[in-house]
Amino acid sequence: MILPVIMSGGSGSRLWPLSRALHPKQFLALLTEKTLLQETVNRLDNVNCLNPLIICNNEHRFIVAEQLRANDTVASDIILEPMGKNTAPAITLAALAAIDKGDDPLLLVLAADHVIKDVVAFQKAVLDAKVFASENKLVTFGIVPTHAETGYGYIKQGVKQTVNTSEGFDVESFVEKPNLATAQTYLDSGEYLWNSGMFMFKASRYLEELSKFSPDMLAICTQAYESKTQDLDFTRISADIFAKCPEDSIDYAVMERTDDAIVVPMNAGWSDVGSFSSLWEVSNKDDNGNVKFGDIISHNTTNSYINAGHKLVTTVGVDNLVIIETKDALLVACKDQVQDVKVIVEKLKLDDRYEYKHQREVYRPWGKYDSLDFGNRDQVKRISVKPGAKLSIQMHHHRAEHWIVVSGTAKVTNGDKTFLVTENESTYIPLGQIHALENPGVLPLELIEVQTGSYLGEDDIVRFDDKYGRV
Repeated sequence: MILPVIMSGGSGSRLWPLSRALHPKQFLALLTEKTLLQETVNRLDNVNCLNPLIICNNEHRFIVAEQLRANDTVASDIILEPMGKNTAPAITLAALAAIDKGDDPLLLVLAADHVIKDVVAFQKAVLDAKVFASENKLVTFGIVPTHAETGYGYIKQGVKQTVNTSEGFDVESFVEKPNLATAQTYLDSGEYLWNSGMFMFKASRYLEELSKFSPDMLAICTQAYESKTQDLDFTRISADIFAKCPEDSIDYAVMERTDDAIVVPMNAGWSDVGSFSSLWEVSNKDDNGNVKFGDIISHNTTNSYINAGHKLVTTVGVDNLVIIETKDALLVACKDQVQDVKVIVEKLKLDDRYEYKHQREVYRPWGKYDSLDFGNRDQVKRISVKPGAKLSIQMHHHRAEHWIVVSGTAKVTNGDKTFLVTENESTYIPLGQIHALENPGVLPLELIEVQTGSYLGEDDIVRFDDKYGRV
């Protein structure tokens, strides 16, 4: 059987301000109503697969779980990496988990943030790869190039291999990102494919090759996995042990060294949507070459990507621009220079700006909140609590809170009292008071929270009990 292993790490900094550190691009709906993570799962519908195994970091765990739930997807496991160590250790944890369940499936390693427009061609390539992987080959998928691209690594095809009707090639070499002239020679030769970062192999076969070329990595990952703990639906890996693991890509750790690498060509409208220009390329355009999302009025506007999240955006007499409007940020960039959005993100990170990590609307396991207004000693939030969900029993050292219910019913614990607050009613939580908020109903609970105090940061929370395992 095929076990999909979906790697859901990364920050997607080149798609800021749509993508943030705590809500990166794999969790965004960029082309359809489904997010990239959900699309990755759904394109496996006609392939005979086990439930997917997801690898993500701790801060993204509830977003992953919620998006899988909304997609009616049951994960075989959600493994939490304590820190990013590149692709080889992540895949090693997945292989160990697969073997630990008493089986030896074919691992289909996918990234959660890729776009593939031709699902049928993708599925055909997967089934071709299955033939070679079943015969103990380590398969990588090479994308048939459409232009001389300098942003991807390349794979040079060697001798053609055919099993029944499935075709692949020995991997002659992996090549780093080339300059434009070299990329053009690769394209003209017809011998090179883009390195997609997708793979298929038996779990045991991958671990066998890893033991030859990176035994230290295998030993540390094995020790870290054997020290795992279960937390709700998540598998936690020992951070202290995993921190000692070498940081390597699967290409360097295994694929460039093994004698059994096969590349299967894939011509499926693939993109890693690594920038707004690549997102513009794979999106549907109007007669003027524009991609538009949201409330937009344009005049004499051409070849632009415009995303209006919450406000009316109007353009006059512009060409080749990227315009992104979110609740808390606006980006205007030349489409030819969008790779440099990462420079802005680095500046935001250096300045410890809120906009680096969060959207204004922040998702939590119990629902979400939207920070509407800030002052020196006050903050206003709109809070939405899912039916049956409950926030932690907590208190704050530096702020008091006033809750006004807009719709639904709130079950409030305020000190030693527990009571219901319904629509158009309110309650006050004094500074230092132990309290909790719960939605006992079957409809979403909406309320306005007004915070006042000397410090209003999210880290001013002392949790006494939390059903989601947060501290």
